[in-house]
Amino acid sequence: MLIHSVYFWLKPELTPAQRAEFLTALEALKDVPSVKQFYLGKPAGVTPRPVVDLTFDYSITCVFADVAGHNAYQVHPLHLAFVNTGKPLWTKVQIYDAE
Repeated sequence: MLIHSVYFWLKPELTPAQRAEFLTALEALKDVPSVKQFYLGKPAGVTPRPVVDLTFDYSITCVFADVAGHNAYQVHPLHLAFVNTGKPLWTKVQIYDAE
């Protein structure tokens, strides 16, 4: 199993329509066949602590059966379309992959 966690910081000047466009493209990633589980979230309303980063706008966690599933996701047309749509809208992306 491979867990792919991605955090997005969006440009602060985005319009509501641009944010909606980003979310629509992001949610489409759940339809990539190699994605076994998909979670989309935003910062939780937890008590801030020095070890917790709540500065991101959205995050996704995708679970794949293996590295091959992850690699297939990276080149899938839905993922490539998301990157094409989303890249102009974010200021930062941070990815954590774990087995």
